[in-house]
Amino acid sequence: MDYNESGPQVPEFLQPIVAQYQKYTRLYNYHVDRLAPHTRNRWLSTVALNGLFLLRVVMAQGWYIVCYAHAIYLLNLLLAFLQPKFDPSLEQDIAATNIEEGGEEEALPTVGSGFANKDDEEFRPFIRRLPEWQFWLSATRSTVISLVAAFFTAFDIPVFWPILVIYFFALFAITMRRQIRHMIKYKYIPFDFVRKERYGGARR
Repeated sequence: MDYNESGPQVPEFLQPIVAQYQKYTRLYNYHVDRLAPHTRNRWLSTVALNGLFLLRVVMAQGWYIVCYAHAIYLLNLLLAFLQPKFDPSLEQDIAATNIEEGGEEEALPTVGSGFANKDDEEFRPFIRRLPEWQFWLSATRSTVISLVAAFFTAFDIPVFWPILVIYFFALFAITMRRQIRHMIKYKYIPFDFVRKERYGGARR
């Protein structure tokens, strides 16, 4: 494969295929980006797709392992959506290490908490580890893939589905309890309900 200043050069016989791929990629990104402002409609469409997928699973009485994998993936996305981009526990560990090495002790702000510190009235918005747009896009892609997989018998692996349901809800309860404890310990809220109250002006 030849190389030029911009990177590896595509062989001549593959250039038409690459050009078509780039064309459809740009077209896909264009139409997807147009959906960004329509948050409610986007999520309603994703919920509808999930409803179709669940209907397919219930009516066909199969593809439980696909449904379980899809649910676990959505749970991971939800946790990333609720977590701050900068972990406060990691910042405290760094600050403690700095103090042990002889550095000065610094105040530890609640990064991305959505609250102002007691000594600092500056508002610090909550910065998510997984932005809402990426959350929706990943969830929608997973739903579409799961819905397509539910029409192929190769993915219909026999499994005792009540065990999967019990295990998923147990995992959901454990992970959400851990997340709530983390939120309480480091005093942050993954939503900006306080913003309007803080910046909306004094009550009349």
